Amino acid sequence: QVQLVESGGGLVQAGGSLRLACAASGRAFSSYLMAWFRQTPGKEREFVAAISSSGAGTYYGTSVKGRFTISRDNAKNTVYLQMNSLKPEDTAVYYCAARPRGSYNVPAYDYWGQGTQVTVSS
Repeated sequence: QVQLVESGGGLVQAGGSLRLACAASGRAFSSYLMAWFRQTPGKEREFVAAISSSGAGTYYGTSVKGRFTISRDNAKNTVYLQMNSLKPEDTAVYYCAARPRGSYNVPAYDYWGQGTQVTVSS
């Protein structure tokens, strides 16, 4: 069992930056594929970024590539999402997710956080 708690969301102006964090419970964190998804009302959950268990592999959705960076600290059981050059269209609830293995960009993850709101004003 893994519990995920996101933090770091908030209101920021376009062009600004935010850093999200996802703290995980459980000793198996270092073996999990971790990801960030986002969702706006009436839309499907969208893949943002994922990182392999070791951190050696990172993957990004096309809309955030070059602006967002995912990283993890297995000693702290935490995964991060650094978001730069934010745009109003990045406004969404951002969710952290974990799974032992599988496709990184499909929202079929085993564990999810409660989400954190990110709002980008124009």
